[in-house]
Amino acid sequence: QVHLVESGGGSVQAGGSLRLSCAVSGLTYSTYCMGWFRQAPGKEREGVAGIGDYGSTYIADSVKGRFTISQDNSKNILYLQMNSLTPEDTAMYYCAADRRPAGAYCKPIFRLFRYWGQGTQVTVSS
Repeated sequence: QVHLVESGGGSVQAGGSLRLSCAVSGLTYSTYCMGWFRQAPGKEREGVAGIGDYGSTYIADSVKGRFTISQDNSKNILYLQMNSLTPEDTAMYYCAADRRPAGAYCKPIFRLFRYWGQGTQVTVSS
């Protein structure tokens, strides 16, 4: 089974930074995408970043220039580095993964990901 476990969330002041981690196990695909999503109360789940097995990345316009997605070289850990945080970034953050063709452009679209973590809360105060 594929398991993803997020960590690193918490409370931070506006302008601060957090790094989220996602420990991935059981992902046996040689080609895949992983991504980060977030959902604030009363809002739809939003894809924020994606990364492919070759390291190509997608960053949503809403966080571009502030957030960076990365993975370790064994692809067992997914990261989301979040800088210059604002209260609008407050949400539950989820990591996700699924099989993709080699070299896929990993835009984080909800319906394309089958495997999900439990979420980690990020709260940004003003």
